[in-house]
Amino acid sequence: MFLLQFRNELWKLFGKKRTYIGFVMFLLAQNVIALVFKYTHASRPMQRMLEAGGQVAEHYISALTIATIMLVPSAAFLLPLYVALIGGDLVAKEAEDGTLRMILCRPVSRVRLLMVKFLAGVVFSLLLVAALGVFGLTFSRMHFQWGGLFVWMPEQSIFSLFDPSTGLSRYVAGHLMLVSEAASIMCLAFMFSCFNIKPAAATILALSFVFVSFIMEHIPYFKDYQNWFFTHHLNLWQLVFAETIPWWRIFQSLSLLAGFNATFLTIGVAAFQVRDIKS
Repeated sequence: MFLLQFRNELWKLFGKKRTYIGFVMFLLAQNVIALVFKYTHASRPMQRMLEAGGQVAEHYISALTIATIMLVPSAAFLLPLYVALIGGDLVAKEAEDGTLRMILCRPVSRVRLLMVKFLAGVVFSLLLVAALGVFGLTFSRMHFQWGGLFVWMPEQSIFSLFDPSTGLSRYVAGHLMLVSEAASIMCLAFMFSCFNIKPAAATILALSFVFVSFIMEHIPYFKDYQNWFFTHHLNLWQLVFAETIPWWRIFQSLSLLAGFNATFLTIGVAAFQVRDIKS
């Protein structure tokens, strides 16, 4: 019965047009960015940087490099928006439409209902990250040659050069780690969705939490307290692009994100359990 209910929840989620907003926007945004890199001089600073280091710039200004460059702003701004939109809808939209009352008339516990919806949100997060990676690499390959991977992420002190095969493996690994960011923000929005508020309010509250954490993380005087901020651990996917991957930092962030998500889920379940929905 659980699998049947989970399947129906997926049909319901992917039957809504708004579920595909993120996929469409990733497709459009990454295509536009790839075109700008192709038909402007935007890659010249990168070329000068590589040549100053004694590298052959043409080898590293490749599909992998452009796809990774597109990944950073997409993961920072677009991905949180679309996973928060879905997470905020999962429960609050049902309550707003009046279908939640009908669902709870059946012999299904509230906890089981929330778990089914939460897992559907995780599946959506996984598919959205996969689309982000596939679209980025596809459009970059349409306009650029296949070559090595050059990564420069100043905030993480990352300056790396990889051959094509290693670069592709790091690109895939980065997206696997990025699922943790998408699922965590979705879980945060899901928590707010369990309260008696509108879907838009749940989404806005989740994004506000993320942005406040982001702002506090980037205040220079709070540098010693970065490990306390939610967004600091969301960026763990960037560490995969270091020359030597700091696995201890990745596992530390993954464990803390698991704690954050368990807390969000517990608060959401507790709030939903005491809600008066049937009256």
